[in-house]
Amino acid sequence: MAATRLMVSTTNIGTSSSLLFKAAASPFFKPRHFSLCFNNTSKLVSKKRSFTCSALYRPDFQIKEEGTPETLDYRVFFVDNSGKKISPWHDIPLHVGDGTFNFIVEIPKESSAKMEVATDEIFTPIKQDTKKGKLRYYPYNINWNYGLLPQTWEDPSFANPDVDGAFGDNDPVDVVEIGQSRGNIGQLMKVKPLGCLAMIDEGELDWKIVAISLDDPKASLVNDIDDVEKHFPGTLTAIRDWFRDYKIPDGKPANNFGLGNKAANKAYALKVITETNESWANLVKRSTPAGELSLV
Repeated sequence: MAATRLMVSTTNIGTSSSLLFKAAASPFFKPRHFSLCFNNTSKLVSKKRSFTCSALYRPDFQIKEEGTPETLDYRVFFVDNSGKKISPWHDIPLHVGDGTFNFIVEIPKESSAKMEVATDEIFTPIKQDTKKGKLRYYPYNINWNYGLLPQTWEDPSFANPDVDGAFGDNDPVDVVEIGQSRGNIGQLMKVKPLGCLAMIDEGELDWKIVAISLDDPKASLVNDIDDVEKHFPGTLTAIRDWFRDYKIPDGKPANNFGLGNKAANKAYALKVITETNESWANLVKRSTPAGELSLV
């Protein structure tokens, strides 16, 4: 297939039968030409149209690919019903409700291509990361679905006092989803957080939220960090070791972890999510300088 052709991906993004799914309503969702609401305490109102924080807005959208996988021009875009591109970082709601969240798969489990949301490109599509003009791959497969929480941001100007004053890495918050099913690039999963690791990557704080898909057969059995070891024995150690060591084959030092080198519990993970959602809100309100980040 020609690299310039736009096509609908065969990626499963929520059900096995359709590319379409309905995103959950959220007071944090920022549809184009609508108001933007934060915790029901403040809002930005579009000049074209406004709505209240309690209004329901459930957009349908599709995954579309441009270019050829494993090339520099490959992009995975999100497109709404009208054919307009939307941002998976800014336009997909964070909150599903009842303590659950939307999670977007960037890197499916048992794969090694380092895919990520392009935070500096318009509509922030998913692309393969590069270094010195070459596509990046992990030295070995990642063993879990890996991706981001939309509408979160690790502020690089914030020195976190809980983690030796480390500054945020300027990206959305990462999720390590431990369920048994292999996701697809761009797939949206509803997940519940179970805990988190405070990874320090070359001096930057890079949170890893440990979560599980609500569709996983063991989802009802795991509700906090202690349940992970009980029902997924060895998983937390494996996650920590994987992220500690994955840069070593490239000649870089091992990553470090804050919080006593241990996974924090669910309550702490929810605290991280809340704080980084607030940082994202300040970013899109332009209360915080965006630098080269795309807010579209």
